[in-house]
Formats: sequence, structure tokens, C-alpha cells
Amino acid sequence: MSLALYGRAAPPMANGEVVFEAPWQSRVFGMARALCEEGLFEWDDFRQYLIAEIEHYDLSHPEGAGYQYFDHFLNALASLLAQRELCAASELADRTLKLAQRPHGHDH
Repeated sequence: MSLALYGRAAPPMANGEVVFEAPWQSRVFGMARALCEEGLFEWDDFRQYLIAEIEHYDLSHPEGAGYQYFDHFLNALASLLAQRELCAASELADRTLKLAQRPHGHDH
């Protein structure tokens, strides 16, 4: 399985390693890889969702203001899971709300 992403769809990198600014980012990246390795989707399929998510953002933010790679990564994964009926969008929204209500600094 090739995990290569190019252009704006490529994750932030340093010294050949993906750079995460927060624990949730590494977790969502790991979840996407694990689900792919389990055969629930092909990485190229996910990549297309990610590219579409970034393109949609770019159309409404021509200057790229506020661009956060892993926000788009998470949205793309959620869209793919909902579209494939692997996880209902309402389940994702409910879980997101519950996690957001935890105190700052809590290890999600």
C-alpha cells in the first residue's frame, strides 16, 4: 500500500517524517492508515476525498488563510466513512461533540 500524497494533499513533513502539532492529528492519521490496512478502503480512494476537501477549501479561501492540513484530513476521512456507510455522520458528530466537551489538556 502506497501512502504517498503529493502537493497540498501531502502531510506536513520534516526530515521525511509526518509532523503533528497535536495528539489528535497523529491519531486520525493512524486511524486512516489502520482502516486502509484492514481493507475498508484503498488509500488512493481516501486521497481523492482529501484532494476534493482541499480543493473545496481553496475555492472559498483563495489566499489559503487559516489552512490547517489535518482539519482537512479529518473531514476527508469522515466524508469517506459516511459515504461508504462505514460510520454514520451523526455518530461522528456526536463523538466529536463529546470529545470537544472534555477539559483542555485532557488526553483524547
